Amino acid sequence: MSDTMSTTRAAVPEGSPVLRHRISWGAILAGALVAVVIGASLNILGAGIGLTAVDAQAHDTPSGSTMGIASAVWLLFSNLLGLAIGGYVAARLSGTTDRGDATLHGAAVWATAFLVSALLLSSLVSGAANTAGSALSGVMSGVSSAAGTAVRAAAPQVDPSQLAERARVALSGPADPARMTPEQRAAEMTELLGKRVTGGELSGDDRTRLNRLVAAEAGIPEQEAAARVQAYEAEAQRVAQEAERRAREAADASAKAASITAFSVFAALLLGAIAAIIGARTGTRDMVYLASRRT
Repeated sequence: MSDTMSTTRAAVPEGSPVLRHRISWGAILAGALVAVVIGASLNILGAGIGLTAVDAQAHDTPSGSTMGIASAVWLLFSNLLGLAIGGYVAARLSGTTDRGDATLHGAAVWATAFLVSALLLSSLVSGAANTAGSALSGVMSGVSSAAGTAVRAAAPQVDPSQLAERARVALSGPADPARMTPEQRAAEMTELLGKRVTGGELSGDDRTRLNRLVAAEAGIPEQEAAARVQAYEAEAQRVAQEAERRAREAADASAKAASITAFSVFAALLLGAIAAIIGARTGTRDMVYLASRRT
């Protein structure tokens, strides 16, 4: 009679028993909250360190560009560290031993942390906007009340018929510019210049009329007035072209800045996803091999 001995080996997850489901939302939420809190804590710490570098009395404060670069680097570092730790926590709490499942848990932590951060940020912005709106409403109500008081105080002293008479005298009068009052000439010159701005060019009669008005207003010959009007138009056109050029340059600069910002945000999000996945894969439970012998 002989004894037989057999050996069987089995692999079980470290810290058994393993969870039945391949996803653990509790672990994902815990990891996301850990990531958000760690990132926020490090950002607050960075703000404190940055404020200590400001020394207004000794004029030893770093430049704005240096502070901006340092703030961006610290913000990126704190968020990446928070996501890495959050991914590790999620993978560890999920009890998974599969690298693929850990990767998916890390990606879920990244997405959840992003949504939580966006909700918190929108709440802060909304609260600030409501506070500013309330303050602005109070100021505007005060201004309206003061304006109403001023109007009521001035109303008894103003006669509507007098205002109408002033407008009629200013807008109507003799055809000869030399016999017109300065208010009448100013009103008609304003009207003609408005046609020049909106229409682009003046007709021959309108230009002759404008030259005569300028000559009568300035007390100069009509030829000199025509030269002055042309010089004014040339200067106005130059100023308009310069303003258009600057507006186009500002629009191009804004578009480039927005593009750089968008690419930077995308790169930061991508790095955050990678950090969360690396942390989750690091937190994956190892396999413990058990051996049993039977005789």
